[in-house]
Amino acid sequence: QVQVVESGGGLVQSGGSLRLSCVGSGRSFSMYAVAWFRQAPGKEREFVAAMTWTETNTHYTDSVKGRFTISRDNGKNTVYLQMNSLKPEDTAVYYCAAGPSALNPMLSGNYDYWGQGTQVTVSS
Repeated sequence: QVQVVESGGGLVQSGGSLRLSCVGSGRSFSMYAVAWFRQAPGKEREFVAAMTWTETNTHYTDSVKGRFTISRDNGKNTVYLQMNSLKPEDTAVYYCAAGPSALNPMLSGNYDYWGQGTQVTVSS
């Protein structure tokens, strides 16, 4: 069983930066595809960024391209989401997800393990 725990959320002004972290348990975590999703109040959960076990294969939703960067440190079983130039519309609960499949990394169904989420609030 793999567990993932997010941290790093908080309140930031528009244009600011935050770095989210996701720590995974288990020796297999470094071989898993990982992703970040987010859910704003009253909206469905949406894909943000994903990475397979190698950092050369990454995916981003259009609204965050050029502003967010997903990365991982397999030695620490940790995945990061660096968020720059934050906007009020980035306000949401951010979830980390992981799973052995890399077939559809932008789909929530691709992932077996989910964290509890961390709140990101961007003020205008």
